[in-house]
Amino acid sequence: MQATLTATPAQLLAKYDVPSPRYTSYPTVPFWDEAPLTKARWMEHVKQAFRKTNRSEGISLYLHLPFCEQLCTYCGCNKRITKNHAVETPYVQALLQEWEQYLAAFDEKPRLAELHLGGGTPTFFSAQNLELLLTKLLEKAEVLPDAAFSVEVHPNATQADQLQVLYKLGFRRLSVGIQDFDPRVQLAINRIQTFEQTKYVFGVARSIGYKSINADVIYGLPHQTADCVRHTIARVNELRPERIAFYSYAHVPWKSKAQRRYSEADLPAPAAKRALYELGKELLQQAGYNEIGLDHFALPADELCLAAQHGTLHRNFMGYTPRQTTLLIGLGASSISDTGTAFMQNLKEVEAYEAQVATGQLPLLKGHELTQQDLILRKHILNLMCRLGTRWTDEEEVYFPETLDRLYFLAEDGLLCLHPNHLQVLEAGRPFLRNIAMCFDARLWQANPSAPVFSRSI
Repeated sequence: MQATLTATPAQLLAKYDVPSPRYTSYPTVPFWDEAPLTKARWMEHVKQAFRKTNRSEGISLYLHLPFCEQLCTYCGCNKRITKNHAVETPYVQALLQEWEQYLAAFDEKPRLAELHLGGGTPTFFSAQNLELLLTKLLEKAEVLPDAAFSVEVHPNATQADQLQVLYKLGFRRLSVGIQDFDPRVQLAINRIQTFEQTKYVFGVARSIGYKSINADVIYGLPHQTADCVRHTIARVNELRPERIAFYSYAHVPWKSKAQRRYSEADLPAPAAKRALYELGKELLQQAGYNEIGLDHFALPADELCLAAQHGTLHRNFMGYTPRQTTLLIGLGASSISDTGTAFMQNLKEVEAYEAQVATGQLPLLKGHELTQQDLILRKHILNLMCRLGTRWTDEEEVYFPETLDRLYFLAEDGLLCLHPNHLQVLEAGRPFLRNIAMCFDARLWQANPSAPVFSRSI
């Protein structure tokens, strides 16, 4: 069914601006099973996924490098603020020791299809330590010819020698944090970053040979106005990144205490926040960028845009990616691994993580084995986030009968077209993609949390 859109944008916003996950996974971490997933059982999942897919797909690696010299108050990521660079060496050694434990479980050399360094600030680490870490990590793997290596960088903490080392080791993509170029906004989020320093990093990267650069921009920040977005998008367009992640600011002060530096009164109201996105989207599309999935844009020739067109776009804990591997291994404090049938998260505190690895044990915090219902719902949520639609069989429908009732009301509001055994998100529904995916989230509805868990949809 498809209804004529009768509700106004303001009414839709008021109705659907509720806390919801961003769905980089399903089930989402807060609703994993409480029963512990043992190391032995976890390694069974890892070995099974490796044997099935290493030769056909390869594997992905995510390295969490949590250190930052300065706290950005908007950030809800797991990080450690320090100016003491002596922390680099023991952390590098712990990462390599953790990797060795996974290697010991493999019966052949892992074929590496994707490698991503996230943080924190990966370029907190010196060029020498980055080279040491990656050289030793890669010497035990076969790097596929079309492997995608990417790294997140903070322009204020990135030098040419670091980018040169990373390029030498196979990195061809950068993700550059920008957020907003307005001085008042930057002061509020404690991230003073000039356009000139950002331009320098873009220039150095391109002169070295990096092929794809992503720019992270955030809307909904404290004191942010339409003029801020216009100015920031204009300056970003001067840099002409191949991709732009235009994220919604996630206000989660119960999780990230640094966000209490400002109050809700300093943030744009929901309607104003959505207007900032619509303005940014219009400016980006005028500049030649195509909207991809949720909060992402890419130039037509970029691999991410082509993947979206060809139906091969994928979404995981690292965000959107043009390829999929069943096995994703996360190394480092708080990293999450995925075998396709189970998830596992590492210990979050750096000291606890390093201490556990030093004993010869994997630094496991908690995990989750996916049930048959989880696997089915995960598939459909992934289809929605990557392809803006999904199809199901009568047999699958048994696992989500209440989902169709929820979807019916969104279809009545003109957000999606609901047919027997499939749905398609309409243009009016794109701002509410998280809400549509949430209709399939059986674990969230079952838990019905009374306290806030996620940021709001809009």
